[in-house]
Amino acid sequence: MKFGVLCVSDRCSAGICEDQSGKAILDLIAPLADASVYRLVPDDRAAIETALCDLADVEHADVILTTGGTGFAPRDVTPEATLAVIDRAAPGIAEAVRLKSLAITPNAMLSRAVSGIRGKTLIINLPGSPKAVRESLAVVLPVLPHAVETLAGNTQNCGGNYGK
Repeated sequence: MKFGVLCVSDRCSAGICEDQSGKAILDLIAPLADASVYRLVPDDRAAIETALCDLADVEHADVILTTGGTGFAPRDVTPEATLAVIDRAAPGIAEAVRLKSLAITPNAMLSRAVSGIRGKTLIINLPGSPKAVRESLAVVLPVLPHAVETLAGNTQNCGGNYGK
């Protein structure tokens, strides 16, 4: 699988602090990744949309994992940027992450993260902290191979194979 990793952070993109969450994603996806492309952008809707489109349409990432910009702060616009560029929603992914995260912290209900499909690319918003990234990816990583296969059109193994 080819991954795109997009860190959304004003502070990291300005060089004020180092992106720990994006690096956590890269470490955790390494066993599944044939290749990875990393981008870092500020909390700016146009910049996020451009990066998502580039990762999907130019880099041909199978999966794009974003980190940051999913909360209530005025500049948290990653969900809006994601919704603007996807063709179809995939709400079950964000719902599953929130459900699992709620068992850890009630703050999980404050996540506005979304997931969706652009062409043959799955886009998943993740929180902005390394700890939350690790917890979220524990939920998401097991389903990614099947999701990518299905998006690529390989559906002969689908139908009744859930849980196998």
